[in-house]
Amino acid sequence: MVMPPKQTAPIVFASPHSGRRYADELVATSPLDPLTLRRSEDAFIDLLYEAAPAFGAPLLKCHVPRVFLDCNREPYELDPKMFASPLPDYVNSRSPRVAAGLGTIARVIATGEEIYARRLDVDGALARIREHYFPYHDALNALVDATRSRFGVCLLVDCHSMPSVGGPMDADPGARRVDVVLGDCFGSACAPAITTYAEDVMRNMGYMVRRNIPYAGGFTTRHYGRPREGVHALQIELNRALYMDEERIAPLPTLGDTAARIGRLIEALTGMNQALFGQG
Repeated sequence: MVMPPKQTAPIVFASPHSGRRYADELVATSPLDPLTLRRSEDAFIDLLYEAAPAFGAPLLKCHVPRVFLDCNREPYELDPKMFASPLPDYVNSRSPRVAAGLGTIARVIATGEEIYARRLDVDGALARIREHYFPYHDALNALVDATRSRFGVCLLVDCHSMPSVGGPMDADPGARRVDVVLGDCFGSACAPAITTYAEDVMRNMGYMVRRNIPYAGGFTTRHYGRPREGVHALQIELNRALYMDEERIAPLPTLGDTAARIGRLIEALTGMNQALFGQG
């Protein structure tokens, strides 16, 4: 977590998928090479949003990689087929994310390859969730609550990236994607006026922007977005081709320009008229 010297804007930025601390145990138990494991990572997203504290807004970053633990899921979306012994009764094993192999502990990477060569230990999986998932959401909850208490409202910006072309497990396989997808759960997680404001800012920077398709918002957007209670959540998906070599997972020379544009977005959002929070 990176806090500003003083929080001056009712906004929290969060990056749940940019973690790149790949534990030896994960690399050792996977048949996939380290580069392939990174296919699910929102590489460099935390760097693109690192200006947030300079504009008076906190930035929360998850440090463990998405293939180890996905913080943009319910805490216990787990696939029983992945484990050597039965899971506890409270586990949600029937969600669409679990069916796709992309639960809280994923079975496959974004391109469909199996992550593990053998079944996992249940106690070890629950320890992952206890040690990483809950601390992340405890911190995020605290930031959102403190922001709403201080300003009366809060906008949570959930920061993500997307492949430039829809993958085999996506709703748009083979389709070329726009530059930015804004997800507000079709208006239920965020005041439409805020989404429109963000869309206008990004269009004015030359980006092609679409709403909710193919990404309307994940667990974070749905769980935290409660506009009637003063908490709005907006998911922002950036096309990876804007700033990185998707094959090598390496920054392109355009990374700096993209970071500058995201800095302008952050400046615009943190300077946004709070009247927009009440506009449905």
